[in-house]
Amino acid sequence: MLHITPMSRRRWRIAAIACALPVAMLLAGCGKKQAEQAVVGQVIAHVGPDDVTQQELDNELRLANVPADKRSDPILKAALSRIVERKYLVQQAVAAKLDREPTVHLDLLRSREQILAGAFVQRDLSSKMSAVSKNEIDSYVQGHPKQFDQRELFQVDQISFTSPKDVEALAAATKDFKSLDQVEAKLNEMNIKFSRGTATLDSATMPAEMLKVLDARKPDDIYFIRSRGTASFFKVTSVDQKPLTTDQANEFAKRELRVDIGRKGAEAISKSALADAKFEGNYARIMTATAPAPATPPPGTDGGATAAPEAIPAPGTEGAALPGATPATETPAGETQKEQPKN
Repeated sequence: MLHITPMSRRRWRIAAIACALPVAMLLAGCGKKQAEQAVVGQVIAHVGPDDVTQQELDNELRLANVPADKRSDPILKAALSRIVERKYLVQQAVAAKLDREPTVHLDLLRSREQILAGAFVQRDLSSKMSAVSKNEIDSYVQGHPKQFDQRELFQVDQISFTSPKDVEALAAATKDFKSLDQVEAKLNEMNIKFSRGTATLDSATMPAEMLKVLDARKPDDIYFIRSRGTASFFKVTSVDQKPLTTDQANEFAKRELRVDIGRKGAEAISKSALADAKFEGNYARIMTATAPAPATPPPGTDGGATAAPEAIPAPGTEGAALPGATPATETPAGETQKEQPKN
């Protein structure tokens, strides 16, 4: 049984948060009467003193990712109804003077900052991606053969279940097992309900260190992975060679470069922001304190454990941690998973 401890790798998530209600409340609470606000675009509905424009409806559909050819009457009705309900609720909130409450006011400011920050990051990323050359794409493909020309699909047999309270006891009890039949017997003994099936792991979306572990596997090696509330044992049954076509490789390389550019951009923004900031009082000490040392590995990972920079998803699950890792209670902000290339 191999137990592997991951080290989390943050990914920059680029998303302008569509907090439509707070934004509407912000517009309503800027100190001007709603009737005095300028209306831009064709008016298609009225909600008391407020107008609804075609531009607002188009933007609602954009945020809902509804393409132009899918905008049927029922979809338009649902979207317009949301706008009407939102404006009505804003009017009620302003009438109740909720926009003057300190916490609501702070939430409005935060929503505005998030939307503007997201818009800037998106524009910056789009500008950098437009400058990516074919040579850079080709260089990325050549530098990551296991993702492209030498891509492999690992077929696995897996057992999945809800993590028990004492998952470390389970890991310790199964650490010397050589077959999933033994795992089944132990789970039955512990009255843990499970399901057994097959799945596929893709070398294109797998951390290099984890791929090395699987490439060096022995025929009887079993892996144990867990995530928030779930866990799985799996064993590699076969490996298929599945290189990407040229078009697939180019698209996948662009996505990976976009992620890499976004991550580097996030790091640069964070450094610039912190360098430009001045902290007062006790926060000056907090913000300049040295980061704590890494936590001691959990039980079952000592002695020969292989470290990986990032967890691979458990077969049939999302965001699973690798063997021996303490399950996360929340996905770190900005962290995303790689999108698997199309077969």
